[in-house]
Order: sequence, then structure tokens, then C-alpha cells
Amino acid sequence: MTSNPASSAVLLLAHGSPNSVDQVPEFLSRVTGGHRLPTEVVHEVQRRYGLIGRSPLTELTLQQGELLARKLGLRVYVGMRNWHPFIADAVRAMVADGIRHSVVICLAPHNSRTSVGLYRSALAAENPPFTINFVDSWHDHPMLIKAFAEKLLASRPPGGPIIFTAHSVPQRTVTAGDPYEQQAKETAALVAKESALAPQEWSFAFQSQGMSGGAWLGPTVENTILGLKEKGQRSVFVQPIGFLCDHVEVLYDVDISFKQFAKKQGMHLTRAASLNDSPWLTEALADIVGSAK
Repeated sequence: MTSNPASSAVLLLAHGSPNSVDQVPEFLSRVTGGHRLPTEVVHEVQRRYGLIGRSPLTELTLQQGELLARKLGLRVYVGMRNWHPFIADAVRAMVADGIRHSVVICLAPHNSRTSVGLYRSALAAENPPFTINFVDSWHDHPMLIKAFAEKLLASRPPGGPIIFTAHSVPQRTVTAGDPYEQQAKETAALVAKESALAPQEWSFAFQSQGMSGGAWLGPTVENTILGLKEKGQRSVFVQPIGFLCDHVEVLYDVDISFKQFAKKQGMHLTRAASLNDSPWLTEALADIVGSAK
């Protein structure tokens, strides 16, 4: 970062998550841009949040910002697209603090118009009166790869196959030229290499396909589990490399839904711990800021 440190900062952008089950309808309305979802979809999302209690995404993202601020000696702000603290709140705070330049990093390292693209648009809508260096993707950053490999190697049971996962996106997005699918698979391959995995030890699947219809990227985790079962496997280890902290897609989709599905197939499913406060993640973010011009 080349600006005066006193007027420079970092802005971390993330999805956001409601603090309680009662807030889910309003949260989903923000996610869809006001488009009304079927009542059964809203109730299903509320059920999932109810089963995990609440998503710690906001708390963990703020912690990631604090760790980065300590590492850099710079002010780090956090803005959420769909919940408090909103991107608009972060921009207002930055203006009040006299920020004149900011490196902006999405806590979604794979570039998709459904995530990074929407974050960029939400930030632009606030017309921030300071210069911006917006990082489009960092899916292959060596320290991010080390962070995932460290978590994998710390908890993987000996032997069993590994499924790397990332959030699915609508198929039409990729057909239109979105780099997300390629980047997610590249991250998985790099983590496998860093962890010294043989090709036959791992596979890749997309999780958390939407409930609103249309074709979404696959293969699904469920179909991948079935394929492993047909090969005689009785255990499976999942690492979600598309997420940087625990939230509903990890705590419900993996820890409850996929685990229950695997159990019905006579299989035992475990997963790698999420990055959360990983020192390697902090190092990766700090390096990105340091390299920004």
C-alpha cells in the first residue's frame, strides 16, 4: 500500500449472517434483493439456523479483521453485504476517520459475480470518496493454501478419501464466463499438492446448491459420497476450501446434513476445522495488502 499509513486502511467484505432465527426472513430478503422467496424456503433456512443456534460468521469475520489490523498496524474495517455491519456502515466510518485510500479484500477468495461481483457493486453504490484497490481474487495465494493444508493435516484420519468442497453457483453464471469453478478446483488441487495427497486420495464437489430452482454446479457432495461408497469406502473426510470461517454452510450443511447422509449410507464423515483465526490466513491477507499498489 503506497498511501500515507495514517490515511490508509483495509476494508474486508463478507456475506453477513443474521444473529437470530427471527431475523432470517429479513436477511433472506436482502440476499435476494427484495425478491420474495417461497414460504417453505424461508422456513427451511430458519430450521437450519435453529439447529446450529446461530451463525458465528460476523463474530469470526470481525476477529479476522482485528488480527489483520494487529499484524499490519493499520485500521481494518469490516462491511457485510447482507447484514450488520453493512458495507455502508463501514464506508461511513472510514470517511469519518479520514481514510483516503483502502485496499478492499473479499473474504471469498474465488471470484464469482454472485459473490465478489455483488460485493464490488454494493461498495460502488456507496460512492466512497477515497481511492480503492479492489482485490478480485486470491484463491491461489500460497499462504491461503498453507492455511488449508495445515487444518487438513491436523485432523485428517489416516487413509480415508477427502472431498474438497466449495459453494455451488448457478450454472448460467459459469456458462457466461465466470472464473469461479476453475478457481475453486485450482485451490483444491493446490491444497492437495501442499498436503502431499495422491490423485486417488481426493475429489472435489460443490455444496449448498440453491433452493430457488435452475441448474447449479455439481457434482454434489451427496453424489460424491455415493460414488465413494460404491468403491467400498466406509469413511470420508470433507474440507470446505470455499469458506474462511464457520457459518451455516459448514455448521449445518457439512456437520449435520452431509454427516447424516453419510451415516444413512453406512459411512462415517468428519471434516477439517475451518480457518477462523488461522495465523496463515492472517499472513495471507497481510501479504495481499502489502503487495497492493
